[in-house]
Formats: sequence, C-alpha cells, structure tokens
Amino acid sequence: MGDCCCAERTKERGEEELRSLTNRLNRIEGQIRGIRGMLEKSAYCPDILAQVAAANAALNAFSRELLANHIRTCVVQDIHEGREETVDELLATLQKLMK
Repeated sequence: MGDCCCAERTKERGEEELRSLTNRLNRIEGQIRGIRGMLEKSAYCPDILAQVAAANAALNAFSRELLANHIRTCVVQDIHEGREETVDELLATLQKLMK
C-alpha cells in the first residue's frame, strides 16, 4: 500500500498504481490527439463529439481509480492517525468532482 504524507502533500505510489494510472493517461493523450486529428481532417461533428465523450469517460475512469486509491491509502491512514480533517478534505474533493 502506498504511503501518503499529507503534511507535504505528496504520495509515494506503488509501482502497480503508477503504471496503471500512467497507462490510462497515455491512452487519454492518444484520444485527445485523435480528436485533434479529426478536427484537422474536417470530420463530421457528431463523430468528433462521440470521441470527446469517450475521452471524458476515460478521464472519469482515471479519476475514479485515483480517488479509490486515495481513500484506501491516505484517507484510511489519516483517520487511523486521528487526522479527522481529512474527511472534510475528501468531501471538498468529491464536491469538485461532481460539478
């Protein structure tokens, strides 16, 4: 399990977590480049919008994975160590994600 050091606002991620998140971002970057290419080739608007929706879904999946890892590591660790303010931080983060 990765260590979270909230005082310094950094997190040591395990190799598997880092690899998984990086792979997701690499795929998202490819999707964005593909959308740019479609725009440059004058693709039909609904076709571009379908790809934008897919990129948004991929970003949401990235966020869900990152949030789940954060809860399992940082939040749990902070609560065990008596840092209850982490719950407020989590709630604020969820509010931002749900805009």
